[in-house]
Amino acid sequence: MNAARCHRNASLSNLKRLGRERDAMSEHVLEGDPPVRLVLRRSTRARRYSLRVSRLDGRVTLTMPKNASQARALEFAQEKAAWIQTRLADRPSEVLADVGASLPVDGRQMRIEAGLRNHLDMEGARIVVSQRSKFAPAAVSGLLRALARERLAAASDHFAEGVGRDYSRITLRDTRSRWGSCSSAGALMYSWRLILAPPEVLRYVAAHEVAHLVEMNHGPRFWAKVGRLYPGYEAQRQWLRRHGETLHRYRFTEQAD
Repeated sequence: MNAARCHRNASLSNLKRLGRERDAMSEHVLEGDPPVRLVLRRSTRARRYSLRVSRLDGRVTLTMPKNASQARALEFAQEKAAWIQTRLADRPSEVLADVGASLPVDGRQMRIEAGLRNHLDMEGARIVVSQRSKFAPAAVSGLLRALARERLAAASDHFAEGVGRDYSRITLRDTRSRWGSCSSAGALMYSWRLILAPPEVLRYVAAHEVAHLVEMNHGPRFWAKVGRLYPGYEAQRQWLRRHGETLHRYRFTEQAD
């Protein structure tokens, strides 16, 4: 089979998969004050109805068994309307990283101010944005990404020396599902938002990913390696579980993600 045909078959397969995913999901609106957008998702693994309210973007998803009644699913959601509204109200409010706002950086609360040029004033606990910047949050994001790379590279170098392995590169992204990853080729990926977490949390994530250079799993030997690299890591792991979503409350784009 030639390359073009392989590519065409792969494309058709992907289209079919995407079609199945679309067929398995549908959007509805629950009446209320305010109305709530609800996503119904059918799953072959689901045995009952279950609701999830994302603390990141407020998305409400009801997962239901594949052959369950959609009408009954909507009734179930309506019965849980008060619970849904409570969960939505408990979400951390968004903070646009604009002049006048404050946000945590490298373990310190820092205020965004206007100035002559973009820079981080760590001693003065200020994030200074040039008055010529067209959109201050984007400038703030650039400064934080640069600092995140500096901190994560230093931590990764330190822990890589500890395991006697080299990594191939570091990539920063704005991920929602994970704080870091390590590929089989030794490439490390981190969420740049770790710079908004306490420094010890950032270092734990670096130790976690560097440990994967030796153990590409989450078995006992992996966690033993993490413990040797960063003793007491359990507290930082729990911090991420409890507070990690709050790092996404800070917005650096003109519209919410």
